[in-house]
Amino acid sequence: MWEPYAIVAAALVATGLVGMRVTDIGPWYQALNKPSWQPPDWAFGPIWTTIYVFIGASVGRVWPLLGADERVPFVVLMIVNAALNIAWSYLFFKRRRPVWSLIEIVPLWLSILAIAVFVARHDALAAWMIAPYASWVLIAGWLNFTMVRMNPDAHRSVPDPS
Repeated sequence: MWEPYAIVAAALVATGLVGMRVTDIGPWYQALNKPSWQPPDWAFGPIWTTIYVFIGASVGRVWPLLGADERVPFVVLMIVNAALNIAWSYLFFKRRRPVWSLIEIVPLWLSILAIAVFVARHDALAAWMIAPYASWVLIAGWLNFTMVRMNPDAHRSVPDPS
C-alpha cells in the first residue's frame, strides 16, 4: 500500500518548504553568538531530510494498522506537529524571538512524544523511527537555550521585519 507513503511525503515536503521559507539565516542570524558545538549551517538540510524520511517511513508503516476511529486523531496529531514545527522556525528566524521559540519548542517536543506513543501502540519499529526527530528537537532546544543565554538582547539587535 503506497498511498500513505505518498500522502505523508507530500505533507512533509510541504512542511519542509514552508519551514524553509520562514528560515532566514541572513545578517541577524549570522551576527548571533553561537556555541562551538553547533552543527554547521550546511548540515541542517541533510539532518531534516533524514528525519523526514524516518517520519514518512513510520507513518507509512503504521497507517494501514490504524482503525478507522484512530485515523482522524492521528492526522490531527500530525497536523499539530507540523504547525508547531513551522512555528518554531517562524518565531526564531522570521520574528527573531529566540526566547519565544525556546518556549514553543516544549509543545513541539511533546507533540513528537505524543506521536511516538500513539504509533507505539501499533508498531514498535515505527515508534522508534520517530526517535531521531525527538532527539534532534532536544538538541535544537539545547542549542536554542544556549543561544538565548549567549545573546540576551538578540530580539533587539535587528528590527523585527514584520
